[in-house]
Amino acid sequence: MKNWKPILLAAGLAAGAAALIAASPKAAPKAAAMKTARSGSAAIARGKYLVSVLACNDCHTPKKMGPNGPEIDMTKMLIGYVGKELSAPPASGPWIAHTTDQFTAWAGPWGISYAKNLTPDENTGIGSWSEETFVKAIRTGKHMGVSRPILPPMPWNVYVNLTDADLKAVYAYLRSLPPVHNPQPDPTPPPPAPAGQKP
Repeated sequence: MKNWKPILLAAGLAAGAAALIAASPKAAPKAAAMKTARSGSAAIARGKYLVSVLACNDCHTPKKMGPNGPEIDMTKMLIGYVGKELSAPPASGPWIAHTTDQFTAWAGPWGISYAKNLTPDENTGIGSWSEETFVKAIRTGKHMGVSRPILPPMPWNVYVNLTDADLKAVYAYLRSLPPVHNPQPDPTPPPPAPAGQKP
């Protein structure tokens, strides 16, 4: 009959050593990093889903003409308006808003607004924005959360109903995109109302 004591002792020592290694200071950061990576991946996946259902590409991605009309040009995904500053379109009939052929610049009673570059480019996108800045912008309806109003057609007043976790997931996804340098003009304010006419 075999003597199982040495085998059990060896197995116990091996399990104890494994537990000590796992509990060592070097293993703790690795485990934490793996957990962070998993939660980061989950947030990015959630953000990608939200960006698709919240129709961010409708205004922030230029269009190209396809057989059924304008189509989203995913080779320019979320880079915002492409082009030079526009002059206001003529007011005509009952129309309250006008847009360009790329659907990335809009004109109306608010003036002219240009879709923001949502890629993480440091100078022309949201690369310099912190997560807090991004969330605050949506919560307040102000550019970077503190300055000028976010203009139509950006539906920030609908997105304000998203949870902080969802907004942070959108931010995580946008930060995961390749940065694209694409500057946009500043918004153009509306022309002053004629004398005696209310704006």
